[in-house]
Amino acid sequence: MLPANLASRIEHQLPVKLVEIIHTAGRIANSQHQNLYLVGGAVRDLLLEKPNLDLDIVVEGNAIELARQLTEVEPSSIITYPQFNTAKITGNRWSLDLATARSESYPQPGALPTVTPSSIETDLFRRDFTINAMAICLNPDRYGELIDRYRGQDDLKDKLIRVLHDNSFVDDATRIWRGLRYEQRLGFQLEANTLKLLLRDIPMLDTISKERIRYELECIFSEEQPEKVLRRADELGVLTKLHPALTGNGWLAAKFMAARQLSIPNSPSFSLYLALLAYRLTPSQCEILTLSLGLAKSVAQTIRQSTTIKTRLEALTNPKLSPSDVYRQLHHYSATAIIANIIATDSPVAQQYMETFLHHLRYVKSILSGDDLIAMGVPQGPQIKQLLEQLHQAKLDGRVTTRQDEEKLVKKWLIS
Repeated sequence: MLPANLASRIEHQLPVKLVEIIHTAGRIANSQHQNLYLVGGAVRDLLLEKPNLDLDIVVEGNAIELARQLTEVEPSSIITYPQFNTAKITGNRWSLDLATARSESYPQPGALPTVTPSSIETDLFRRDFTINAMAICLNPDRYGELIDRYRGQDDLKDKLIRVLHDNSFVDDATRIWRGLRYEQRLGFQLEANTLKLLLRDIPMLDTISKERIRYELECIFSEEQPEKVLRRADELGVLTKLHPALTGNGWLAAKFMAARQLSIPNSPSFSLYLALLAYRLTPSQCEILTLSLGLAKSVAQTIRQSTTIKTRLEALTNPKLSPSDVYRQLHHYSATAIIANIIATDSPVAQQYMETFLHHLRYVKSILSGDDLIAMGVPQGPQIKQLLEQLHQAKLDGRVTTRQDEEKLVKKWLIS
């Protein structure tokens, strides 16, 4: 039986400093006859006994004013968003997002909602799934009291992802991606009617802006195992809404796992995951995907470069390439695009060449500069650039190692 009061879980699962701030916020709200609640994912994770230090707090009052008063008592970094009547307070490895309790109405499917102040009950009803539609009161006299109007506890116990109403995906189709993400992260299942509604409303993803779709993809790539979400999206026909040629099969899972191994101790970047997801697309298909997601220039460039390197891999399977040959093949491309190809290719020779480039060749520089060449008698003009390139090639191939070696080689060229 799950508890009806979560005061002890708050005290034991959250850092002492964060608990102190929560107590202070509750006292401030109470002194102004306002109700304060911990809501959403933080409540879900307290019930599941999972760590979560990014807390959402809702006040039946003025969130920005409460946040300012709180930081006067507990000094912290604060950012306010007056247009949304929200504020964010950040500390050491934790954050509090404060919002005014509100209701939402959608002028049309996929549009951002129209927001008006409301009660906690209405605020919870606007949320995506029952397991995220619970709240804990933080006022001193009701501290820890669980509010669960939509049986979120039952769905946690039964390991189900359930929408709150039949038009949930119509109002906001990004909930389709979020539902799959929660399902795979928690090891839950989509409740039968929710799955039926999701399949019905997949076309509603066309109503969502490219920026919001990209954000959902970024969230998926932030998961511990994003390949699970993509495989599930492939099974249900959701992944093809990003591009009809995308697949989320075992090949992708293996490459994502390899990306995590290569990225230790960090996590793979959004660019690397996306380059692997798009790796089996043609250049023209990659371009369509890039445009449909409205990618930043640097990310789009990585995807294009990864595809271009893929077309050059055959040249990198020649075991007799010199280091300067390898450099010439790869030096125009970003490290992320090259890493994507190291992970994706089946050629050990090509992998070795690309790893050598990343770990050694790209850092090789000749010692002499253009000014040094002029001082040695080389006339200004195109020949300077040509000789520097030849000198760099000689350094890559180990034909020169010291400054004296480079000077001897330049003198030899000048004589000849």
